[in-house]
Amino acid sequence: MKKNVEVGAFILRVMLGITFFIHGLDKFQGGIENTAGWFSSIGLPSFLAYAVGGIELIGGLAVIAGLGTRIISTLFAVIMLGAILKVKIGSGFLGGYELDLVLMTVAIFLSLKGTTILSIDSKLPTRDPKTVEESV
Repeated sequence: MKKNVEVGAFILRVMLGITFFIHGLDKFQGGIENTAGWFSSIGLPSFLAYAVGGIELIGGLAVIAGLGTRIISTLFAVIMLGAILKVKIGSGFLGGYELDLVLMTVAIFLSLKGTTILSIDSKLPTRDPKTVEESV
């Protein structure tokens, strides 16, 4: 059963990464200045467009590779929460924020669970809490 959960988390991780990567790529290919202008028009600082686009683009690739999955997924969840509350909530669930809510939910799952199968994170050394406590 544990292997099935890992395979499922792997599939979610890769699809979340691809989705955010493509959205970030679109922001830069479409002219990040346009996105910055749109952010300004809805009352957000224009520099946030660069931050969001960068997190989506670079973070998407990192999540696909399984590098920093928990941290980047948390950032993705925050971005989706902002998109829902600032832009999509007025449109309602259908045709509004349903996709953003699903992406946020997947991101929250991965930020809580992480994923080890086929990930760079699983190859990195980890700290053993007992060792850290003993050295203090």
